[in-house]
Amino acid sequence: MNKQWRILPTILVTICVLAMLMHGVILQYEDYHQFADTRRYFAIPNTMDVLSNMAFGLTGLVGLLATYVLFRKSNRQVQHVSQTSANSKTHTHRWQVKDFAYLIFLLSILMTCFGSAYYHWAPDDGRLFWDRLPIALACASLMAAVRIEVLQTLETQKNRPPIFAIAHVFIMLLFAMFSVLWWQYTGDLRPYLGLQLLAILLIPVWQHLYPTARRTRWVFLCAVCLYVCAKATEIFDAEILYLTGFISGHTIKHLLASAAAGLICWNWLRAKF
Repeated sequence: MNKQWRILPTILVTICVLAMLMHGVILQYEDYHQFADTRRYFAIPNTMDVLSNMAFGLTGLVGLLATYVLFRKSNRQVQHVSQTSANSKTHTHRWQVKDFAYLIFLLSILMTCFGSAYYHWAPDDGRLFWDRLPIALACASLMAAVRIEVLQTLETQKNRPPIFAIAHVFIMLLFAMFSVLWWQYTGDLRPYLGLQLLAILLIPVWQHLYPTARRTRWVFLCAVCLYVCAKATEIFDAEILYLTGFISGHTIKHLLASAAAGLICWNWLRAKF
């Protein structure tokens, strides 16, 4: 794509920041903790909303297990292949900064399982902090991973010291924590919502502006669509429960969001195995 379009991410970030500033404080609506499905089974309050978080746990655990297997495999390969072997496939399995960013994403998804289940057991603002923190960390680490990944395709970036990529991951994670802490102490959701919005917008844009495998673009597009659908089902929580009679919109949100995370983790690990 024409290089002049590479300013588009900067334009999107600027528009998002200006829109948030012009809008003013975004407060959490008063009945946020009133979810549609309050059924109780097996002595578990809000059972469906609590147990549906197991999907995040499954995604995280399977991903971490695959990562462990891959790490051991790559270590064995490195022991038998010289680092100067230019034609060796081992180089494709080396762990880079982007891989550790993806690993943080995986850990954040696993944390979401526990944080969200803890919140839905007895919803209130104090518990909501532990629900939102891993979500923010997942968005931030994923954005860092994708940006580092796409920029590595540029000749000017290939020889840059890894400290720049490490700093990028660190800054994104700091902003994620700041966004949740800002909400907790001020009630203002703008940084937290802005982080999620920019993840939805910037990741597909980066992957179309820079050379990216077609399969990867499609996988991420599907993941983004699943996440957008998850946010939509969250809004229509009660309506979906009324229509289906057995599952609420918020429960479906958990399942769709975990499926999106699973797709992303699968795409990352598939390329390394």
